[in-house]
Amino acid sequence: MTYEGARQALAAPRRWQTMEFDFWLAILAAYALLPERSLLLNETAILGLFALSLDLVLGIAGIVSLGHAAFFGLGAYTAGLIGKLGLTEPILGLLIAGLAAGALGFATSFLVLRGSDLTRLMVTLSVSLVMLELANRLTTLTGGADGLQGIVIGAVLGTFEFDMFGRVAAAYSLIILFLLFLLARWLVNAPFGLAVQAIASNPLRSAAIGIPITRRLIAIYSIAAAIAGIAGALLAQTTQFVSLDVLAFHRSAEVMLVLVIGGTGYLYGGLVGAVLFKLLQDQLSDLTPQYWQFWLGLIFVALVVIGRERVFGFPQAVWRRIRGGV
Repeated sequence: MTYEGARQALAAPRRWQTMEFDFWLAILAAYALLPERSLLLNETAILGLFALSLDLVLGIAGIVSLGHAAFFGLGAYTAGLIGKLGLTEPILGLLIAGLAAGALGFATSFLVLRGSDLTRLMVTLSVSLVMLELANRLTTLTGGADGLQGIVIGAVLGTFEFDMFGRVAAAYSLIILFLLFLLARWLVNAPFGLAVQAIASNPLRSAAIGIPITRRLIAIYSIAAAIAGIAGALLAQTTQFVSLDVLAFHRSAEVMLVLVIGGTGYLYGGLVGAVLFKLLQDQLSDLTPQYWQFWLGLIFVALVVIGRERVFGFPQAVWRRIRGGV
């Protein structure tokens, strides 16, 4: 391959595709046309951001994790405590929560990166369980089983007050999601991200050509932890309540299921998976309030058995055909 051909091949992923514009326009249309679904849209944006952070770890860096909720929960409690102490500016709370979660990611990355995938699963799960127990024990700080109450969150940028219908919350979460997605997209397609993907593909060859493997993986793990912390902070700020649920194992399992639905390694998988997961959860809980989890689990089993590519391949082909005929 010539130099010019290599340059074009590397530049191609940075260009925005038509499907990407369609996706974000659809999100904007949902916000504008479905005001009664603002609370659901807010939850979906937060879950999508959480899934995006895990995709950086799992899909881009190839680091398996069963305890990603540790960073989500730390971000939620940090933002909640900041609001309770009187620092009510939401953007400041997001930044501090992201820094706290990123620091935890950096501190634990040295343990996570040791050993095989099974070791990483156990270490990440252990970190999450330790954080959960600490939150449960430190009742004077976290509220324990009663949750962190009395959180006060001010207007975004001193202008936009959170309302009970979730309109401001949904717009706030979607804007933060979009900005951090742009950051993640740039990062993945930058030389740093390409080096991380090379490490995930073949660590021995990457080491042979001089890529500092440990430093790159620590950096991507810390960045992903910070983004997960911001997702948790968004949940705390838009609901003004934090409970032990943010650190529970099902948080880590849920975001893993989101990536199973949407796919890993291309960033949009977490966002698409979050939309589909929340829509399924919402519709099934309306149809069968008692057994919706059974039907949701059945759909996941079918998805795994049939194959995500086969399930979503047909509508994708139809959409491409429609776009081609327009």
